[in-house]
Amino acid sequence: MARKQKKNPKVKTNRAAAKRFSTTGTGLIVFGAKGHRHGLSNKSRKHNRKLKKVRYMSPGDAQRVARQIPYL
Repeated sequence: MARKQKKNPKVKTNRAAAKRFSTTGTGLIVFGAKGHRHGLSNKSRKHNRKLKKVRYMSPGDAQRVARQIPYL
């Protein structure tokens, strides 16, 4: 008779974090700049160009975010 194998419980993804962060092929966590959602006409062109750039998370913060998005 076959024995039932115990499986590890599934880990839930934090949906708020999943919508804000993504990972690169090398495992770095990428996020968009704050302040680039609305009110862009009041900001200078130079400022808006800088906000377009992709940011990479620091290693210490990346560990915290990686726990929230285990399957990304």
